[in-house]
Amino acid sequence: MIHDPNKVYIFDTTLRDGEQVPGCQLDTNQKIEIAKALELLGVDVIEAGFPISSPGDFQSVVELSKAIKNPTICALTRAIKGDIDVAAESLQYAKHPRIHTGIGSSDMHIKYKFNSTREKILERAVEAVKYAKKFVEDVEFYAEDAGRADNAFLAQMIEAVIAAGATVVNIPDTNGYCMPDQYGSKILYLKENVKNIDQAIISVHCHNDLGLATANSIAGVVNGARQIECTINGIGERAGNTALEEVSMILKTHSLGLHTGINSKHFTEISGMVSRMMHMPVQPNKAIVGKNAFAHSSGIHQDGFLKHRENYEIINPEDVGLNSADIILTARSGRHALKHHLERLDYDIEKINIDDVYERFLVLADEKKDITDDDLLFLMSDGEIESYKNGYKLNLLQVVCGDQEKPTANIKLQYEGVVKEAKAEGNGPVDATINAIVSIIDKDITLKEFTIQAMHGGSDDVSKVNMKVDYNGKSFVGFGFSTDIVKASANAYLDAINKFL
Repeated sequence: MIHDPNKVYIFDTTLRDGEQVPGCQLDTNQKIEIAKALELLGVDVIEAGFPISSPGDFQSVVELSKAIKNPTICALTRAIKGDIDVAAESLQYAKHPRIHTGIGSSDMHIKYKFNSTREKILERAVEAVKYAKKFVEDVEFYAEDAGRADNAFLAQMIEAVIAAGATVVNIPDTNGYCMPDQYGSKILYLKENVKNIDQAIISVHCHNDLGLATANSIAGVVNGARQIECTINGIGERAGNTALEEVSMILKTHSLGLHTGINSKHFTEISGMVSRMMHMPVQPNKAIVGKNAFAHSSGIHQDGFLKHRENYEIINPEDVGLNSADIILTARSGRHALKHHLERLDYDIEKINIDDVYERFLVLADEKKDITDDDLLFLMSDGEIESYKNGYKLNLLQVVCGDQEKPTANIKLQYEGVVKEAKAEGNGPVDATINAIVSIIDKDITLKEFTIQAMHGGSDDVSKVNMKVDYNGKSFVGFGFSTDIVKASANAYLDAINKFL
């Protein structure tokens, strides 16, 4: 077999090992949808299921074999002829079929799981590979619990199954037991002591019981393995499997002379898909795909990040499918982060009383865990506060309206220390208020859009008003918040005006 010696093949077992988690079972259509996303991601092998385990698993492997063109489709078996027969049948439509068979290799499994001997287990391993080879050319052998197996016996087993026809040899740390140096040394031992090792690809399959699955997988490839078995979001039995997104980005970020065929820009999308379909939330601080993976809330970190991204980020968010990093506003955030978000919301920092806004921001941030865009807009559009250095401030608003009354608004605006008052009528209370404002400002302003949105619901809710106005050929958007819709509208209109003055 001819392989790129520097390519690490990605074997995804989300649909087999990942689906063994209680509550994560998928139907065939869901499996096909995820499999197509994995194909787009660029994985080399998709382990589609364990066909002998149930009719549903069998059918899923059949349908995935029909639907997927490029990746190898793999079916798991035990070292039992009946398992292999069913797997071979399920793979009959696969463009690139692989049977994945194996047996325990540690003395603990040999004695307590199989009640057997090393010699008999070795015979069963060789027999299973030879039998699978009758159906497919590509046969992978797993030496279960290899992490705790005696290295000399493990090498004997691997040499025997390669001689029997195995094209890939899987060295699983089934219980997540190994330390990275132990596991890396085990792979190196096989490279140096299995005479025919160059005739097969060494694969690593690590579990995360001690939080070392990713580290062990990387230790394995550094020492000669060229396939990593992993899952999206690291899902899997017990503490999970090696996370596909983590090992891929490690190989992409570090200069190890190794590469994969993974298009990492799909990580965020497929992570969300798997999380939703399998009902397995991704922990916020999960590497690469957690919602906080590119979020900065510490004021010191935010300042350093905004000055130079690489101060606090080693991966571009765009590389994993995110538009940008998040600067999370909390009570720990500094002025730099606040300015960043205000500029993002199209506020001109030069026109703003940033010290005043920041003090009010800290008061609000102490009350709320996270500050949203609406919170910032609320701070900036409060007509009772002078957010703008030379802006209009609403000092008084009185409106009279009703069935028998012509809507009339009386307002007072403060501008550069001078207070002006005006009264105007309109076809409604908001129209009357805007007419009164325009009579004071005396500029050719055109209202283009006007929307009202209840923030939460209920008659006593805070209303959010968006107004888009045109002035001198340019558009400006203002925001206003209040339990009084008319006052919210006045604040939104003044917020837009203050942006162009």
